[in-house]
Amino acid sequence: MTNIEQPKEKETAFGVNEKGYYGQFGGAYIPEMLFPNVEELQQNYLEIIYRPDFQEEFHGLLKNYVGRPTPLYLANRLSEKYNTNIYLKREDLCHTGAHKVNNTIGQILLAKRLGKNKIVAETGAGQHGVATATVCALMGLECIVYMGEIDIQRQAPNVARMKMLGAEVRPATSGSKTLKDATNEALRHWINNPVDTHYIIGSVVGPHPYPDMVARFQSVISEEMRSQLLEQTGKENPDYVIACVGGGSNAAGAFYHFLDEPEVQLIAAEAGGHGIYSGLSAATTFLGKPGVLHGSKSILMQTEDGQVVEPHSISAGLDYPGIGPLHAHLWESGRAKFFAITDDESIQAGFELTKLEGIIPAIESAHALAALQYLKAGSDETVVINLSGRGDKDLATYMKYL
Repeated sequence: MTNIEQPKEKETAFGVNEKGYYGQFGGAYIPEMLFPNVEELQQNYLEIIYRPDFQEEFHGLLKNYVGRPTPLYLANRLSEKYNTNIYLKREDLCHTGAHKVNNTIGQILLAKRLGKNKIVAETGAGQHGVATATVCALMGLECIVYMGEIDIQRQAPNVARMKMLGAEVRPATSGSKTLKDATNEALRHWINNPVDTHYIIGSVVGPHPYPDMVARFQSVISEEMRSQLLEQTGKENPDYVIACVGGGSNAAGAFYHFLDEPEVQLIAAEAGGHGIYSGLSAATTFLGKPGVLHGSKSILMQTEDGQVVEPHSISAGLDYPGIGPLHAHLWESGRAKFFAITDDESIQAGFELTKLEGIIPAIESAHALAALQYLKAGSDETVVINLSGRGDKDLATYMKYL
């Protein structure tokens, strides 16, 4: 079992600074009532998560409960079609069906060490909600999950799983009734219950230290990629890493160990919805500008007077009007390249993977697969796609296209 000491923070252009910023993005823009909770996390998270006892418990659960390491699979038929070497990082094979559980295990272990006995969370596609409900059941903690009313309807299987796991699912009925609104409600709940409750944020969003903390828990993805690539190809670094980005936790995990490796091209697939300029999109980097949402400064879809523009995506997990501050910095600096993938393109890519490789991806992950058509990768190059979740929850949506 790996026992990781806290790493010495090396000089990097892409890490968070002591004030919680990635370049100009990040920070902690919070109401006064939340200041004690957020300050407690800021002062303690690194010291706690790199304690030997924490690392032993965390990695033990990742191995024996989640099922890590997840496979790195050479997709031969998909590779043949695109004339390049495509590997899939199989986060869809994690317990609960997506990468989200890596973070919820880390955060619930942190919450217990901080003496919190109640958990609140937000969810869009329901995968983070399921992962949170799962670890709360595992640890015997009370769990409340906020979910947009529209997402409750389109992700019914995950709602049933959360309830079976003992979580209370509360609908968010304001705004677009999707992920943004669920996050608003979860933050309000935390403001009203600051003493005994820990908020498990599901993505690399929110006030510092959440973006950095979630990225560290998810960095197990790229850590495994490197060792698996070395074993299978003889070199640690691929030529491309592709991941979908809503808030961006799976992408942060997939990119993490390659951030300071300029030869690795980082590709982010955003939700283009019906088209970037259709009025029904969640293509944040194409449509957004700097602004503050959910406790941090990032790139945000907003009107001229700063009102949030309602996003649209066929995938509940990408239906968000902003991106995490790390990704905003990667975009602004040019370190990562962003593509806007339409609803139709993602569905086509999902069917393509299913028919070529026998793997049904989450529609979120299908956005990453659809970016392949824009890469023009060479026959001697290596592409790793983070297959962040499985498509069981999306079958009703897929079936509409059959």
